[in-house]
Amino acid sequence: MAGMDRRTALGTLATAPVLAACAVAETSPAAVAEDKALAEKDVIRTIETLGAPPWKTPDPFLFCVHHDDAYPAGNPQLGPSASLEGRDIGQDFAGKDGWRMYHGDVVPGFPAHPHRGFETVTVVRRGLVDHSDSLGATARYGGGDVQWLTAGKGIVHAEMMPLLNQEGPNPLELFQLWLNLPRADKMAEPQFVMMWGDTVPKGIVRDAAGRETEITVVAGRYGEYQPPSPPPRSWASRPEADVAIWTLKMAPGARFTLPAASTGNVNRTLYFFRGSQLRIGPRVVPGRRLVEVRTDAATLLENGPDEAEILILQGKPIGETVAQYGPFVMNTQAEIRQAFQDYQRTRFGGWPWGSDGPVHAREDGRFARHPDGRTEKAT
Repeated sequence: MAGMDRRTALGTLATAPVLAACAVAETSPAAVAEDKALAEKDVIRTIETLGAPPWKTPDPFLFCVHHDDAYPAGNPQLGPSASLEGRDIGQDFAGKDGWRMYHGDVVPGFPAHPHRGFETVTVVRRGLVDHSDSLGATARYGGGDVQWLTAGKGIVHAEMMPLLNQEGPNPLELFQLWLNLPRADKMAEPQFVMMWGDTVPKGIVRDAAGRETEITVVAGRYGEYQPPSPPPRSWASRPEADVAIWTLKMAPGARFTLPAASTGNVNRTLYFFRGSQLRIGPRVVPGRRLVEVRTDAATLLENGPDEAEILILQGKPIGETVAQYGPFVMNTQAEIRQAFQDYQRTRFGGWPWGSDGPVHAREDGRFARHPDGRTEKAT
């Protein structure tokens, strides 16, 4: 999935994964002094406007897109029960009427397309995604689920967005991230893991005044919150890489402290995508901003007058040369040419489905069927 042309603690935590209750953060003189010091510490490296996705991503991330579509009621084919007239079908990214078909022509989404040399991490906050791939695997996931796919030496997959509700709206919101693989793992065997929503840690941190910040931990431990393991060949599987994927939802006026990274030389980027104002240390940042911060010290966030949401991506840079052409990410141009040759010759296993954009039956729940036949269902 991509927005590219198809043609080319510090508060008080409860136990994971779901927080039932929280105490108010400590207000001892020492804590007050520490809070004041953090409020005066400038940790910002860069600030820039957060434009239309895809958003800028420092190493080890390659790509970040936020899909937020207000789809109408669905039709019997699981597409929109609305006219498609005036849309650039096959390349519909304009957002007409608040939603997009992307590369789909009946059902919105991203029909069969190849990847090699990196990973996709798809965090579905609302709505559903139907996955099918060249290894014969399928899945339907959403509503807080995460699919983490190591493309490795090559896979073709489709990511379609079925509109199941025929009586009313079908909102969809997701993040898709591309995480690079180091040279040693670029030709790993493809595989994916499902992180069902009830296994992804979520909780509430309350500041000294009782104002709440909700945190969701997809990758990278936060306090007592330990997310499920990513695929074994992922850069995120290396503790020294210090990869983190967190989202924050902050109440008006809430304060929240991001801890320092556990290792040096780590990139941390805040995508302030909803809200009007955020204080980061001593500096006030307006909404819709991308902020890169230092990670050698804790970072105090103080929200403005409106509820705010922030995506946080963190990781130690892989530090290798990146050669990228569309859906292939390698280290050299020769490897990119080889990727095209391999895809043309093998189709990365072929395409066992009768459509480039297959969707599952309306009555199917959330499930994953792996290439070895193993099947799991969301609880």
